[in-house]
Amino acid sequence: MTIQQLEYLIAVDKHRHFGQAAESCFVTQPTLSAQLSKLERELGVILFDRSKMPVIPTEIGVQIIAQAKRVVSESKGVTELVAQLKGDISGVIKLAIIPTLAPYLLHLFIRRFLEKYPNVKLEVQEMITEEIVKKLKNDELDLGIVVTPLGENGIEEKPMFYEKFYAYLSKDHPLLSQKEIRADQVKSEELWILQQGHCFRDQVINFCDQTSSGHANFHYESGSLEGLRNMVNRYKGMTMLPELATHELSEEEKTRLRPFAGEPPIREVSIILNRSFLKQKLVELLYTEITAAIPQAMTSKAHGKIVRFK
Repeated sequence: MTIQQLEYLIAVDKHRHFGQAAESCFVTQPTLSAQLSKLERELGVILFDRSKMPVIPTEIGVQIIAQAKRVVSESKGVTELVAQLKGDISGVIKLAIIPTLAPYLLHLFIRRFLEKYPNVKLEVQEMITEEIVKKLKNDELDLGIVVTPLGENGIEEKPMFYEKFYAYLSKDHPLLSQKEIRADQVKSEELWILQQGHCFRDQVINFCDQTSSGHANFHYESGSLEGLRNMVNRYKGMTMLPELATHELSEEEKTRLRPFAGEPPIREVSIILNRSFLKQKLVELLYTEITAAIPQAMTSKAHGKIVRFK
C-alpha cells in the first residue's frame, strides 16, 4: 500500500468517475485503475461498486476512504512540520469565504499578506457556509472564513472580529427621521433579503422576526448584498448590511444608514479549520494579518475573546 494509491482512492471518491479522477491526479485512467485494483487485491476487499454510474464506494470502501484521508493528511504534515521547524513560511492555503464577507474583507489583507509571505500561494473561493464545512471535512479546503458559532464536530473555530448590523434605507424613507430604529419597526413588505442558503439571511429574519420579504406584487431575493443595496437605491424599502459592507458606501449612502436601538444585532466572524490541520503557523499568520486590517474596535481582542493557537 502506498500514499499514491490512497490519493487515487480519495480522488475516485471525490469525482465518482475513474476518468475524471485520473485527470485530477495527472495520470492516465489505466494507470489509476491498475493501482486501485492492486490495492483492492492487497486488502482483499472491493472498494467501489463499478456497476453503477457514477461509481460509488462499497460499505467497507467508505470506511477505508475515511482512514485514507487521515493517512494522506498526516503524510503531508511531515513536510509541513519540517518546513515549520526550519522557519520556512511557504505552501498552499486553500481558503473559502462566504459571499457576504468576500467583497469587503479580502482586499483589506490579501496584498499585504502576500507581500510579507511571497512563498505562500493563497487559493480563494466564495461559497456558502454549508459547502465550506463539507469541503473542510473532506479535506478539499484548508480554511474557511464564516460566521460562527457552528458547533460542528471536528471543526475548530478561531473568532477574529464582530460586525454590527445596520439598517439601510431608501431615499425619503419615513424611518430616516429617526436616529435609531427598532426591530419591530422593520416591515416584511419593505425588507429585501438574501436568497436561501446564506447565513446572513437567517440572521436578518430571526432578528426582525419575519418569515418573508418583498412587496405584495414583486418578490426578489438576491445572491449578493450589492443586489439588495441597488434595490434600495433604485426602488424603495430597506435592507440590512453588516458593518464591513457599510465602509464602501458613498457619503450620501451613509446618511441612509441607521443603527438599531438597544443591544445591536451582531455576528461573529471566525477562521474555521479541520482540527487535524497541520499548517498552524500559516493559520496564525493569516489570523494576525486579518485582525490587523480590521478596525480595532471590531476585533476579538476588543470583545474580550482570547484566541489560542496550537
